[in-house]
Amino acid sequence: MMEIFDFKTNGIMKINFEKQDGLIPAIIQDYITKNVLMLGYMNEEAYKKTLSTGKITFFSRSRKELWTKGETSGNLLELKDIKVDCDNDTLLILAKPLGPTCHTGTDTCWGEDNDANVAFLTHLEHVIESRKSSDSSKSYTKSLFEKGINKIAQKVGEEAVELIIEAKDNNNELFLNEAADLMFHFLVLLNAKGFGLQNVIEVLEDRHK
Repeated sequence: MMEIFDFKTNGIMKINFEKQDGLIPAIIQDYITKNVLMLGYMNEEAYKKTLSTGKITFFSRSRKELWTKGETSGNLLELKDIKVDCDNDTLLILAKPLGPTCHTGTDTCWGEDNDANVAFLTHLEHVIESRKSSDSSKSYTKSLFEKGINKIAQKVGEEAVELIIEAKDNNNELFLNEAADLMFHFLVLLNAKGFGLQNVIEVLEDRHK
């Protein structure tokens, strides 16, 4: 049983490479969209190389050798996090895909589009929450929370006005940037009030019935 320090939980993560002739399945999931990208197999050497390089590396069962995903195509998988299941013999690896994951050219090995959409907003909510409790004195998000709910609400109002002004012109880039600013500050306001996007979605779903 291999013991690895888990930098996310500050604990020991045990991985059993002995059950299946030294190989364990590794499920690769996009760290933002949470879509499953592919399934590969790792031995202890592949796992260690993945940790040391930050690039997902597997063991090829047909060629009997290590291979780093995307080493020839450039479509690498950047390591973001690793989780082990309750039996210590299957890995869930969160990664950032640098291009299509499947050798056929599709985003996933199941032919699905790896579309972020609302999933990125969920990721952004987690980032906002982490910045809220950050020790960084340079975090803009943290400074908003420190100024209180009135300042956050004021910023949402200011961004909304700026968006309306840009909507009357024909500069799409400025319009979209103001829309992004409004969305970000809206998410901060939701967090400050103890809510999230899911709460708003539930209201919209009730109205839609």
